[in-house]
Amino acid sequence: MRKPTAVLAAIMCAAASPLLAETTVIHADGVIVDADSPPMGRATVTVTDGRIVSVEGGWSDVPEGAQMVHLEGKTLVPGLVDLHVHLTGDPGGDFWRGAVEPDEWGVVVGAKNAEKTLKAGFTTVREAGSSQHTAFSLRRGTEEGLIQGPRIIAAGPPLAIVGGHGDVSGFLPEVNEVLSSGYTCTGAVECAEKVRRASQNGADTIKITATGGVLSQQGRGLEAHFSDPEMESIVETAKSLGLDVMAHAHGARGIEAAARAGIDTIEHGTYLDEAAAQAMRENGTVLIPTLMAFKGVTEGLGKGIYTPVVEEKIRAVAETAQVFMGKAHRWNVPIAFGTDAGVFEHGRNAEEFALMVGQGMSPREALASATTMAAKVLHMETEIGRIAPGYSADIIAVEGNPLDDVTVLEDVDWVMVRGRVAE
Repeated sequence: MRKPTAVLAAIMCAAASPLLAETTVIHADGVIVDADSPPMGRATVTVTDGRIVSVEGGWSDVPEGAQMVHLEGKTLVPGLVDLHVHLTGDPGGDFWRGAVEPDEWGVVVGAKNAEKTLKAGFTTVREAGSSQHTAFSLRRGTEEGLIQGPRIIAAGPPLAIVGGHGDVSGFLPEVNEVLSSGYTCTGAVECAEKVRRASQNGADTIKITATGGVLSQQGRGLEAHFSDPEMESIVETAKSLGLDVMAHAHGARGIEAAARAGIDTIEHGTYLDEAAAQAMRENGTVLIPTLMAFKGVTEGLGKGIYTPVVEEKIRAVAETAQVFMGKAHRWNVPIAFGTDAGVFEHGRNAEEFALMVGQGMSPREALASATTMAAKVLHMETEIGRIAPGYSADIIAVEGNPLDDVTVLEDVDWVMVRGRVAE
């Protein structure tokens, strides 16, 4: 084999040199490294190749060749996490659009919403149900930097009972059948098969609709849909594949059954009672309250947006939605941040913080719910949720201190995800 020339050898050495690593040095007047730590004053955060390498007090000198970001008057905060979004959809009551718009359109809509979500300060999201491969395409696009958006943990189509929330209803039977996602199941064996199918097709987590829903076109109440054996089969199969299970659930008995089955997170949890709360505590089940979803749909009442059956369900749930998370908090149910963006306008995600504080959380608890707690739910507590050496460079800048006033998170001035600055 020919030995490399001196010039080629020099090029090879330079390519391997850490001096050529892409480094960004960030100066800010304050840093909240995590929700449990006191804020730092003026500080320097150094990022190399998408990773935080140091957090130091004061404004350090910028090495030659490094990029500098000067954020005087701003506070750095860990990138926020929303555990329940629907990037591929926009709000509205036009349920019939599923019959006239191709799944591929969801990728176009999702690209728009991914950018809005990122610029709102959310650097990681859990996509909680989408058509076929749309969320998986978005996931790859944001990971490779082709689409500006957050890190995406994607569920894909949710598992549902036939005719339940998550299945198609509101059309003629033959149209419902054609539009079905193919992820309905009846019985433990079939439900196990659908979990395996979801895993095969790219799901990062398994989403099920454990009870009826508010926005679906069937009005048969909000209690349990799946049987206990079905839910237990779903959980056992998912765990065998290394996947968690998230369950849309409103009714108390449906919440209790889902927690007993070992489901990891309850989405919404509207009619939670003490028995359901006890089951959640005993099984380590986390509540994702999605308070903005209830606010968003209530804003649309009386405007011709929703069908009569859906309007009736929204009005029935509106009062409870203003207090249930506070009850869960008092009953020591673990709570993490999720909004159901897509039910309301994307980009408003951070309005959830004030609603959580309004139901009894402290600002510190609310921030933790969208950083360290959310990272724990995703099993990513050594990757996201903190501004610390070794963590992904997911950082936002705001004016003010969210540990004193959570509403400052509604106006994000600067965002970095995976070491890339949002533009």
